[in-house]
Amino acid sequence: MGFKNILLFKTDIRTIEDKQLIAKVMDDNKIDQWTVDQQDIDCVLRIVSDKLKLTDIIQLVSRNGYLCEELT
Repeated sequence: MGFKNILLFKTDIRTIEDKQLIAKVMDDNKIDQWTVDQQDIDCVLRIVSDKLKLTDIIQLVSRNGYLCEELT
């Protein structure tokens, strides 16, 4: 079993529709473990992955029209 990374991002995934669109993107890219905290001011996207890097996720979400920055 590979080492799992927990990646956190600030996003603008605010609505149910936004979350549904991102859910399809995550499914298409075989990302099983992810959540978006839409109650948080930063709409924090949390991804658990042993393959993807920060830049992969940022590109993936940004290509679909959403803000995505590493949460520091």
